Amino acid sequence: MAISGFASHSISLFFYVILAAFLPQGASQIIPVQGQNLVTNNVSVVEGETAIISCRVKNNDDSVIQLLNPNRQTIYFRDVRPLKDSRFQLVNFSDNELLVSLSNVSLSDEGRYVCQLYTDPPQEAYAEITVLVPPGNPILESREEIVSEGNETEITCTAMGSKPASTIKWMKGDQPLQGDSTVEEFYDRMYTVTSRLRLRVSKEDDGVAVICIVDHPAVKDFQAQKYLEVQYKPEVKIVVEFPEGLTREGEHLELTCNAKGKPQPHQINWLKVDDDFPSHAVITGSDLYIENLNKSYNGTYRCVASNLVGEAYDDYILYVYDVHTTTPPPTTTTINPDASQDSRADGVPPKIDHAVIGGVVAVVVFAMLCLLIVLGRYFARHKGTYFTHEAKGADDAADADTAIINAEGGHNNSDDKKEYYI
Repeated sequence: MAISGFASHSISLFFYVILAAFLPQGASQIIPVQGQNLVTNNVSVVEGETAIISCRVKNNDDSVIQLLNPNRQTIYFRDVRPLKDSRFQLVNFSDNELLVSLSNVSLSDEGRYVCQLYTDPPQEAYAEITVLVPPGNPILESREEIVSEGNETEITCTAMGSKPASTIKWMKGDQPLQGDSTVEEFYDRMYTVTSRLRLRVSKEDDGVAVICIVDHPAVKDFQAQKYLEVQYKPEVKIVVEFPEGLTREGEHLELTCNAKGKPQPHQINWLKVDDDFPSHAVITGSDLYIENLNKSYNGTYRCVASNLVGEAYDDYILYVYDVHTTTPPPTTTTINPDASQDSRADGVPPKIDHAVIGGVVAVVVFAMLCLLIVLGRYFARHKGTYFTHEAKGADDAADADTAIINAEGGHNNSDDKKEYYI
């Protein structure tokens, strides 16, 4: 029975092969891409992986289904494979479906495959197989390995040998950046993409990762990164080691100059701005020590640090107080334009000129004395008398006697009643 079944199957296969051979060449163009009852779909597959080709029939009336390659060679006729390519394997066969797998896909397998249904007239549907070729590992190159702050650098990212062409994006830390991309096409529609990123760096960029991200249908999260190495001039800060509070006469002062840069500062110098350094001040590396303070040491002390990139400084303003001073002074801040840092005036009171104050007080006292003198002379000149009611009308008399006689009331009294005022 098995031999008989195989023989009948072989005869049927032979009949359909002969029938296919005698079909006219233009017959395959009669039916559009998707026939009335025949359905298939396009396939995208990564090179080296497996593609699944599906031929499906709706309401099949026992018509024969077969699958042909782009050269119109029969891959499967029903469930039989005439083509001697073991990469094609039957996944499923029924009256309504022919499902075939193609393993280890290569670029040569790309093209249009034909699902064919033997009806009258024959029907065809087409499945496009697109082979995706992922790019090689992205290659990062930089114009220089070490960049000084404020300068511009260029980084190049290349994604080679992909199909289709890759897309390249850039990130600096979590910040997206924009590069300039060029695309070159090689054989078999293979592409190489190169993107160039130009950026100006600051000291904050030192150690930050620049990431090249390759976007392609065949791969995910394909990226390469490079950490920026940025050189920058020193950052300088003066720290008061002693005393913790006010700087008083007789005590000592100890300052430390902290300087950090890339490369590390190779030279640290102390100086006193616009004046000579105290003769017994001791400098040991980055430390400054002055003992037995007195007010002649007041002034601005500066620490200057330098490296290959540049130099920067920080200032400390010294004000020496009397021994019994306890009230802290107001603090002022100045800006150091070269080092871009704040300089501190630790314990500096507002400068008061006592001689000026004494002079102002003396002027005020002198002015008050002058005013009193002028007022005294004024009142002395205007000293006079006024008369009582008995002598009213005396202003019109020719002399004193007549004034007494003419006075209202007729009193003849030689004693004038007078009241004086100042």
